[in-house]
Amino acid sequence: MGRSRGGLTTKIHALVDAEGLPINLKLTEGQAHDGRSADDMLETVTDGTILLGDRAYDSDRLRKTLKDRGAWANVKPMPHRVNPPAFSTFLYRYRNLVERFFNKLKHYRAVATRYDKLPENYLASVKLASIRIWLRFNESMT
Repeated sequence: MGRSRGGLTTKIHALVDAEGLPINLKLTEGQAHDGRSADDMLETVTDGTILLGDRAYDSDRLRKTLKDRGAWANVKPMPHRVNPPAFSTFLYRYRNLVERFFNKLKHYRAVATRYDKLPENYLASVKLASIRIWLRFNESMT
């Protein structure tokens, strides 16, 4: 966990599918930059996938990595970019599935209040809550 003036902080990074269900989860320190943590989360991205991300993930390195995998990054470009890459505002609207996942995740008190002080234990509680979200989704399908 990271330490800042506010105390111990943690960021949860999630890769969700088209249904808003988590595929990959990761914790980083609160003071760490979001874009640097994205590389190892992209192992599940395959050919023909469109990755939706916010401005924190806007980097040429990330776009090149996705292009090499056959995927396309629809990441909102930073406002200071001289030559902004292609960006679809229509597709970007579907990024709310990630925000909805985090909203569902915060319904679990142990995740929302971050009771666990060790990062391994906190990640385990985040994964348990994610499993419950998966089970609730699959339960409604039957």
